[in-house]
Amino acid sequence: MGSHSSSFSSFQSYFRALSDTPNRLLRRACSVSTSFKEMSQARERSGSNMRRSLRWYDLVGFGVGGMVGAGVFVTTGRASRLYAGPAVVLSYAIAGLCALLSAFCYTEFAVDMPVAGGAFSYIRVTFGEFFAFITGANLIIDYVLSNAAVARGFTAYLGTALGLSNHTHLRFTIHGLPKGYNEMDLIAVAVVLLLTLVICYSTKESSWVNMVLTLLHILFIVFVIVMGFSRGEWKNFTEPANPKNAGGFFPFGVSGVFNGAAMVYLSYIGYDAVSTMAEEVRNPVKDIPIGVSGSVILVTVLYCLMAASMSALLPYDMIDAEAPFSGAFKEGSSRWRWVSNMIGVGASFGILTSLLVAMLGQARYMCVIGRSCVVPSWFARIHPSTSTPVNASVFLGIFTAAIALFTDLNILLNLVSIGSLFVFYMVANAVIYRRYVNRGTTNPWPTLSFLFCFSLTSVIFTLLWQFAPSGKPKALMLGSCIAVAIGVLQLFHFMVPQARKPEFWGVPLMPWIPSISIFLNIFLLGSLDRPSYVRFGFFSGLAVLVYILYSVHSSFDAEKDGALSQKTGESIKESVDNPDDIPKV
Repeated sequence: MGSHSSSFSSFQSYFRALSDTPNRLLRRACSVSTSFKEMSQARERSGSNMRRSLRWYDLVGFGVGGMVGAGVFVTTGRASRLYAGPAVVLSYAIAGLCALLSAFCYTEFAVDMPVAGGAFSYIRVTFGEFFAFITGANLIIDYVLSNAAVARGFTAYLGTALGLSNHTHLRFTIHGLPKGYNEMDLIAVAVVLLLTLVICYSTKESSWVNMVLTLLHILFIVFVIVMGFSRGEWKNFTEPANPKNAGGFFPFGVSGVFNGAAMVYLSYIGYDAVSTMAEEVRNPVKDIPIGVSGSVILVTVLYCLMAASMSALLPYDMIDAEAPFSGAFKEGSSRWRWVSNMIGVGASFGILTSLLVAMLGQARYMCVIGRSCVVPSWFARIHPSTSTPVNASVFLGIFTAAIALFTDLNILLNLVSIGSLFVFYMVANAVIYRRYVNRGTTNPWPTLSFLFCFSLTSVIFTLLWQFAPSGKPKALMLGSCIAVAIGVLQLFHFMVPQARKPEFWGVPLMPWIPSISIFLNIFLLGSLDRPSYVRFGFFSGLAVLVYILYSVHSSFDAEKDGALSQKTGESIKESVDNPDDIPKV
């Protein structure tokens, strides 16, 4: 890594670099890349190219496989039992709408700039290196923790498939460790390491494996829905098992629905992984919009139907928080217990597909972050034989397996939700900024002022919703916030012209759709608990520390060696000379 020798060749060189940190932050933190650089110069740092072999049906398969296993079979029971009750159906619908609006924002970027960096690359070409690094760090943490959570969920359903009364029989407890970190799960570790080997081999072959498992999984989902409605009772939507508990369709109130939506938002991380495969898509212009948006819509419908069937099977206060569907069929007549075992088998395979897709996504994020020189470029290497980011895949696979070994599911889920919402919020801001600001020719302050005012209004609305006492004053203040938000949005829409129009595919109804996405993401962030923010603040602070101590010096050295350029004010022609890099029509 010769490009890094200037700051990291010796302790003396490093201490000199640290003393120059303020100057380097001013130079690098707001430096932006361009579509041209992301699709040409940055890709060259990986050595070999990823092979363009995926079509829209591969992306839909990856999207469905990536989302369904993680969501319904890990988060639904907890969201219903603790937050929303039978109204968890609406929680999934709200989270699905929020995901679809975010998916539109992702799609515009992915079609215009079909690279593997996803949100990291999108933020890097709009708000600069520092915000891109914070976003990328949160993405990596999200993927690693959600994959660890899903791997532990696999163990729970495997126990059900084997007919064990308690999934903890497949784990062993170390009593000297704190609660929540003391149940060792070797099965989760083995699954993560095995899938790491699969994704290192080939993306196209991984797609075929995923496609077969996903088709079988959808048939299994239809079976669960039919069995749920045929055996369920409509009274379970309104009557709890214990009369002392709150009843009705909204036992925890409307706020519980949104709290549940924030929890189940983990279920939609899969579409984000699909966007990271843009560099391997044969025809980005046609395949990416269908693959990303189509998979979100299909999965939302499946989620709502499955959540409804689960609510019909049992009153919400009897649902097993960790294995809701298999637990539902254990109740009552023993002649239904075979269904519980089948659910354990099917859910186990569904969770495998979600893990496969998410691990593909996390490796591609890490690969592109390595191309930007803010982490060691070793992560950016593409293996010439497999055309996959083997180094990033192996490193993150081992990291994920280590966390899955000992960390409790509930600890993981809350942190993942807040990180995902933050990243989707940033992408929605970025797509508006990119449409209305052309660096070097457009004044960015009107757009930045709008984004700040709209976000601030959304934060005030969320705080009032959460903490203001019920009554007419609260309703009046909430209505005033909505009126102000709409007024600010309309004023921006009429006063500030768009600086660029997407050449191939763009978010419709700009700036309304990304603005609604901003609002929904902030609102769902407000539904999360205090410990989630503490953990999020800790990891974000850790990311800032890494950037200051390593990343800014690494990218500064790369710029000095000519591997990166520093562009903050001048406009750059974003065209691509290589025909393979131009999106096909």
